[in-house]
Amino acid sequence: MRSRDQARAVVEKLSSSRLEPLRGRSLLLTSEWSSEEIETLLDVGEAFQALDQASIATPLFPNELDYALFFDASTRTKSSWAGAAARLGSKPVIVDGSSTQVSHGESAEETGAMLGMNAHAMGIRHDLILGEGNAFMRDAKKGIDDYLAATGDSRVVPIVNLQCDIDHPTQALADLNWLRESFPEGVAGKTIAVSWAYSPSYAKPLSVPQGLISLLPRFGMHVRLAHPEGYDLIPEVLEMANRGAEASGGSFTIADSMDAAFADADVVYPKSWGPYDLMLERVGANRAKDSGRMKDIEAQALERNLQYQDWICNEERMATTRDGSALYMHCLPADIGAEVTAGVMDRARVDLAREANKKVYVIMALLAVAKAPDLRAQLLALF
Repeated sequence: MRSRDQARAVVEKLSSSRLEPLRGRSLLLTSEWSSEEIETLLDVGEAFQALDQASIATPLFPNELDYALFFDASTRTKSSWAGAAARLGSKPVIVDGSSTQVSHGESAEETGAMLGMNAHAMGIRHDLILGEGNAFMRDAKKGIDDYLAATGDSRVVPIVNLQCDIDHPTQALADLNWLRESFPEGVAGKTIAVSWAYSPSYAKPLSVPQGLISLLPRFGMHVRLAHPEGYDLIPEVLEMANRGAEASGGSFTIADSMDAAFADADVVYPKSWGPYDLMLERVGANRAKDSGRMKDIEAQALERNLQYQDWICNEERMATTRDGSALYMHCLPADIGAEVTAGVMDRARVDLAREANKKVYVIMALLAVAKAPDLRAQLLALF
């Protein structure tokens, strides 16, 4: 917990000149925001966390509706969206993608306009099909923007990517904020292993590892990606990782084993994702609405995963990290006994909850910087 004076000190550090350019901004990919803009956003997230810990309410947007449209399952992100909206004084509205008319031919632009006419912010999760999720979000944004322009409506309705086929921005930003708290001396120069890990449950999207490798090298981290053959990530994202590392003085490398990635690492992030070729096959099966083929692809992915059951974060691998005590991170839920052993998970459980809780404040920050004029002054007025 923090005192009111401590919370005020955090808010006072915010820069109005850096906040103003973020007015009206949506977040569809972290790569579309500069490093300075991301740092400003995370500073705002830390300010909201400090206010929350000091029991200072932040009802900046009373009587507003914040919609979140989910085409995939979620626990933490739904909870984070609802918690963020409620803390800002808004009412969260969670919409199940299967309950929309999208499967009946309604376009993303039409969906955006229909929901946007009542919304004051919109989050979208659409992550399972390569080439479709982020494109859907951009079309939905166009639908909202066109509706607002056509009706002379002055509302600002930011779109927040709650996970797509390319990126998981709120997760990656929450992870970066947790790293900044865990390493107060700075994250630059720290080594993180972003490794594939075995999962028997389902062929998970590529967007969590892609979000990490496209974001963290930009802040001077040494990012090691490790995966079995065939579990590649989108080539364009690998290029982003290399560019970010070159610009910041960090590095991005691809290791050929989990052991090589873990060796002397400061942080480990073992996480499963689906085989790249089968994720591409999903595209055609989805467009053909071939549910049988989709089930077959899923079964093939899980069968291929079985070849790599030794890709697990265990005590022996953790012992090879920096001083044998690397920070273990995961977006959750983790497949215990597959991605990670129960012993490693038990030791990290509280830290993982704190990592997950950062997403609430990242979403609050995204909505506030987009919608609130003179945000710093509004927050200082709460004291």
